[in-house]
Amino acid sequence: MDNRPIIVWFRQDLRLTDNVALAKAVEAGAPIVPLYVLDDNAPGEWAPGGASRWWLHNSLVELSGRLANLGAKLVLRRGSATQIVPQIAREVGARGVYFSRQYEPWATSLEVAIHTELAKVDTAIEVRRFPGALLKDPGEVRTKDGGPYKVYSPFWRALNASGEPRKPLPAPTSLTKYRGDAEGDNLGDWNLLPTKPDWSAGLRETWIPGEQGAHARLDAFLDAALTGYHDGRNRPDHESTSRLSPHLHFGEISPAAVWHTAKSWAASHGYQGKGLETFLKELVWREFSAHLLFHFPELPTEPLRTQFNAFPWRDDPEGLRAWQQGQTGFPIVDAGMRQLWHTGWMHNRVRMITASFLIKDLLIHWRAGEAWFWDTLVDADLASNAASWQWVAGCGADAAPYFRIFNPVTQGVKFDPDGAYVRQWVPELARMPAKSIHAPWLASQGTLEDSGVVLGETYPHPIVDHAEARKCALAGYELVKA
Repeated sequence: MDNRPIIVWFRQDLRLTDNVALAKAVEAGAPIVPLYVLDDNAPGEWAPGGASRWWLHNSLVELSGRLANLGAKLVLRRGSATQIVPQIAREVGARGVYFSRQYEPWATSLEVAIHTELAKVDTAIEVRRFPGALLKDPGEVRTKDGGPYKVYSPFWRALNASGEPRKPLPAPTSLTKYRGDAEGDNLGDWNLLPTKPDWSAGLRETWIPGEQGAHARLDAFLDAALTGYHDGRNRPDHESTSRLSPHLHFGEISPAAVWHTAKSWAASHGYQGKGLETFLKELVWREFSAHLLFHFPELPTEPLRTQFNAFPWRDDPEGLRAWQQGQTGFPIVDAGMRQLWHTGWMHNRVRMITASFLIKDLLIHWRAGEAWFWDTLVDADLASNAASWQWVAGCGADAAPYFRIFNPVTQGVKFDPDGAYVRQWVPELARMPAKSIHAPWLASQGTLEDSGVVLGETYPHPIVDHAEARKCALAGYELVKA
């Protein structure tokens, strides 16, 4: 009997349930060496930002504990994965290295490099890659001509036509313990958590990273919000969305598990409304974004519509800073940016509003917004972040028309009609009446005094005239439109 261990290299699959690589290693009957490598260099400029590093620390704590309950020690190493994975394989005499696939350009290159380096250690080492990050492999969903989709709706139809996603696998109840001693780093030495100042209090209040938190989040959403999701998902003043995005990004729950659990819940409750399909379509938007990044690896830095390279962007450090700090004078924009800073997350409707404001009111390049979101979002996902910013800018796949410029006042009135969302995140406006809260500069002096608001002192004047900014944006788009 071959008692050499199999290394299960955890990446963005920090879970035991529906982890195909782990399940196959357990099925082989080999001792298991769980490994996580923090490689800051492989992603280059897309190394995890501050909020993501906070999440990663906490997720690794939970994963380590769950593995310990099965008698396995999670080995942590920091450095180049192309060096560390073969090094561990040599140290433990591994017979195999199993891992889940990732689809970022740097990640796919890394997989090839590691395969090459492992062959130098021992050509008999079995290197196996498994699915799990997506519902379908990006190569599975193609147009009739064999190319990639660039429009979401036909992509959704094609994915549905390709058959149900695979059924999720249960977590292992036992595994064979590795009897050797594979030494690893102390997680605390990685300094993933902020120190001084510690800005993570809001994250701790809002989130429970890890597999258990992911499944609890999904169950709570299905019970409380799925039936109203179709209409409620655009209301930031309501708890109507799943907030599963960070759990999905770190692989604490698989999209296949989300898909089938949601369908099973609907079937068991006899629910046939629009909420289920709308929710699954949002899950597939994540899939579509990964599909785009896989086929267009320059997506995070280059517009898919190359004519947008000629757009007349403005260099406006003060405007960018006001946007980042939630001090633009437009309450719905400021509320969103403050929610982002405090919780590491922002409601999707407000993401679109804030992105439109940066790009089309301030004429600041979408890459500046993409970079800020990358550092501050706990769900910072390279594909989703890049695809969504390009969508708003009008330069990406299935993009919003260039002339769609969100009016932050009317968007606030429509989606936060009572002003509850603004009051929560912009407390200096908490006493403003609903009819004035989304445009305080238009309120009467009496209303401002009654509300304790002094424009320019307690709350800023608008940093731009939206009507004039819209004209400038349209003039810029006229220069580049096809």
